[in-house]
Amino acid sequence: MMQGPASKPPNPRFIRRGYTACRFGHMHFRTAGPDDETILSGKPAIVLLHQNPSSSFEYEQLIAHLATTHRVYAFDTPGYGMSDAPPAPAGMAGYAAAFSDALDALGLETVDLYGFHTGALLAAELAILRPETVRKTVMTGIPMYDAPTRAAKLAQAEEFPAPDEEGKVIIDLLQRLWTYVVTSRDKQVPLAKAVLNFADKAGVLDRFSWAYKGVWGWDFARLSLVPCPVLVLQPAEDLRAVSLEAAQLLSDAVVRELPDLDRDIFDIAPEILAHEIRSFLD
Repeated sequence: MMQGPASKPPNPRFIRRGYTACRFGHMHFRTAGPDDETILSGKPAIVLLHQNPSSSFEYEQLIAHLATTHRVYAFDTPGYGMSDAPPAPAGMAGYAAAFSDALDALGLETVDLYGFHTGALLAAELAILRPETVRKTVMTGIPMYDAPTRAAKLAQAEEFPAPDEEGKVIIDLLQRLWTYVVTSRDKQVPLAKAVLNFADKAGVLDRFSWAYKGVWGWDFARLSLVPCPVLVLQPAEDLRAVSLEAAQLLSDAVVRELPDLDRDIFDIAPEILAHEIRSFLD
C-alpha cells in the first residue's frame, strides 16, 4: 500500500452537522475546517458529493483530512442520508439544482467539487449549471458503461419492485447489500466500520433506485459541457476502464491513477485521496 504525506490524525468528532435549504426542503450536510481559519486565505470551500445509496457519512475521514487546510462541506443528496426527499426521482439535473440552492443558502460564491461514482455525475451537472461558482472539479469512478449496459441497468432500476408485505424484496436487497458492503469489503476495513457503512446505505431502501434512474438515464455526452478543469482521480476499481474512457470526453481534464487502491478507498486511504485532491485544487 502506498503511503500519503504525514498529516494530523483526523478526528471526526470535530465535524459539525447541520441543515440548509433547497427546493426539496431541508438539505443535511457535514462540515469542518482548520482550527486556524487564517490558513484558508481565500481558498474556495470544497464540496463533496457522494455515491448512492450512501450519504455524506462515507466521507467523514476524507473530510477530516481535507479540513486541515480547507473548509469542507459534504451534502446528503435529496432523499438520501438525512436530506428531505423530492416528491419523485429528480434526475441528475434536479439534484444538482438542489445543490445549487444549498450553495446560495450557505453563501458559497466559489467552490471546488469532489464527486465519487454517482457524485461524479452530480458534480458534472453542478459545474455545468454554475460555471461562475465552480472553479475546479475532481471525479472518481465515472460510470460510463456502454449504451446497452446502461439501458439494461436503467430498465432494472425502473422495474425495481415495491416492498411487499412479506418483506422479501427488502430482505433480498439487504442480503445483497450486506454481501457487497461487508462480506466483500477490503479486509483493512474493520467489521465494526463495515457494519456502519452497511447501515448508512440501508437507511434509504424505499428510495434505493431513485438516483440510479438518474445515473443510467443520464446523457454522458454532457461531460463535454463541463467548463472547469477536472482531475479524474482513478483507483484500480471495477469502473476504471469506463471511467478513463469517460475522461476523454472532458474538455479540460487530467488523469491521475492510483493503481494500489481498489475499493473502500475512503476507509483505507483518505490521507492519499486528500493529498491528491489538495495538490490539484491548490
